[in-house]
Amino acid sequence: MIQSMTGYGKAIANCTSKKVTVEIRSLNSKTLDLSTRLPYLYRERELEIRKMISERLQRGKIDFSIMSESNDDNKSQKLNPEVIRAYMNEFKEIVPDAPEVDLLSITMRLPDVVDYTSEEISDEEWNRAQHCIEKAIDNLVEFRKSEGGVLEKDFIKRIGLIKDLLAKVEPFEKERINTLKDRFIKNLEDLKPDYDKNRFEQELIYYIEKLDITEEKVRLKNHCKYFLETLKTENSEGKKLNFICQEIGREINTLGSKSNHSEMQKIVVQMKDELEKVKEQVQNIL
Repeated sequence: MIQSMTGYGKAIANCTSKKVTVEIRSLNSKTLDLSTRLPYLYRERELEIRKMISERLQRGKIDFSIMSESNDDNKSQKLNPEVIRAYMNEFKEIVPDAPEVDLLSITMRLPDVVDYTSEEISDEEWNRAQHCIEKAIDNLVEFRKSEGGVLEKDFIKRIGLIKDLLAKVEPFEKERINTLKDRFIKNLEDLKPDYDKNRFEQELIYYIEKLDITEEKVRLKNHCKYFLETLKTENSEGKKLNFICQEIGREINTLGSKSNHSEMQKIVVQMKDELEKVKEQVQNIL
């Protein structure tokens, strides 16, 4: 089943004294582009968190954030008032007329202003956080599958339209050959040259064979069939679908270059239009 690379997942876990909230967003990208926003105490777990995400999500521009909020007065981060006062007093000696609000704003960005009273995450909190991360990823994957289902229906519809348009080409094939043959004969008769009719027939057959589109039609049908089969595979195959689109486009272009018929060229333009819509959406498939 195909998955979109666009998705959103959120999960919340409550520990003894904390609430952990995980949010994860995903957009399309050719590779895994992961950015994380972590509280101070979770930074030592960043490699583990990145591994959990990369193993499940594979590709996409991923924006991950985790927030840890205390449910009571046991804050993991506390202001250090003595350090703040010392900084403020020093600034006042240097610039006595400076507004205190400005001095405080500068002071809060200096070292040791915030005192971290806890050195590590408790085992209980980390276990809950891991479960919360997995749950958020699960929710994002479900979102991706839901979006993928919508895209799959659109792909089936548009590939079906390309196949229907291909069938409309057939009535014009014999007509264009007869039209070309009549045109050549008329031009020769108007010029009234002496020519070898057998040689003319041979050259005409050679020219007409070069305009034959049987192979292109067969390959185009097969590519469309392969595209639909790939949609139904267990794993999402965005890159493979993109490659198949390129092959479909190649056959459609060849049909256009060989058509030599206005109505056939109009059909080819319609086929290109449907394929472009497919290619745009395929870029967002995992």
